[in-house]
Order: sequence, then structure tokens, then C-alpha cells
Amino acid sequence: MHVFICDFLLDIVQNSFEAESRRVELSLEETDTRLVCQVRDNGKGMDEAVKNRVLDPFYTDGIKHVKRKVGLGLPFLIQACEACNGDFSLESELGVGTTISFSFNLNHMDTPPFGDLPSTILVLMSHPLAEELLVKRSLATCKGSGEYELSKTELEDVLGPLNTSGTLNLLKEFLVSQEEDLKQFYIEHTLSKA
Repeated sequence: MHVFICDFLLDIVQNSFEAESRRVELSLEETDTRLVCQVRDNGKGMDEAVKNRVLDPFYTDGIKHVKRKVGLGLPFLIQACEACNGDFSLESELGVGTTISFSFNLNHMDTPPFGDLPSTILVLMSHPLAEELLVKRSLATCKGSGEYELSKTELEDVLGPLNTSGTLNLLKEFLVSQEEDLKQFYIEHTLSKA
């Protein structure tokens, strides 16, 4: 079940890894009122027929999760975006890759909570299928702006392989510090139904 925005991010990026992507880009742009997320990969891509089927909650390819009879990830995301006046788009080309973009109105009471972004990025960076993951996070509000970027290959050049508790603890501390640096620009959202 998807409870947090980070749950959607985790699901989509993992799908990119499983689609044989060598490079996945995750972009998170937050403003006073909106969070815009984009996941772009260079994986297998999809033709129009498959693109339409992955948006059907009663479709699963039966390969990735053999016992699963439904594929609810993207349909749940679309429903969450629509519930808070957000947007969703899926672009894909067979043999080229896929781009999923979605947004949430942060002032809408139906917007899911963000969740634990440092832990989500940590899990994705250390995923066994992740060759290169680029993360771009920005926050621009009336209080100012800040951003950070991460590259799995650059992190591994500095820390070594992201598969030991020592390197994972260092990475987690670094991710938490990056989000802490952005806290000065956060604003409280006024929740409404509109």
C-alpha cells in the first residue's frame, strides 16, 4: 500500500531498475505550493499497448511478481495525484526508456505526506540493480531556495561500494544533513479541499 509520496518514488525507481536501466534520474522540485517529481530511465521502454496496460490496475506482466494478479502502483499514483489536483504523465519509447512525471498540490488536504526521503534515497542508491542513479532535489519557497544533487557512481568513488553497514551509515548521515540544510526554506502549508 502506498501511504507516502516516497512509497511511489520507491516503486517507480525500482521498476526502472527492473526494466534494465543503466541510468535512472530522479528529480524532486518543491515550491511553496507544489511538489513535482520525475523519474527518467534508459531502460527497455514500452510500446503504446504496454503503456496503456500498465495504467490498468488489473494488469501485471506476471514475470516480476509471479503470484501477483494486479498491478496497482501507477493506478494508485494517478488516483493520489487526481485527489489533490496534481498531474501525472507517462512517456515511453520502446528501446529508449521511460519518463514518469507527477505532481501534488501541497496545500490540498488529500496530498499524501512526503515520508522519509533520506531513507528512500538510501534504499534506492544501494539497490542491487542500480548502476547509476542521479538524484536532484530542490526547494524554492518565499523563504529562499536550496538544492542538492547525488550520483551513485560519484558516491561510490568516495565511499566505496554501497553494500556495507559503514558506507550505508555514512550515506544516511549525509542524506539527512542535506535535507536538514533545506529545512530553513520549508513553509507550513495551508490545507484546503480546493
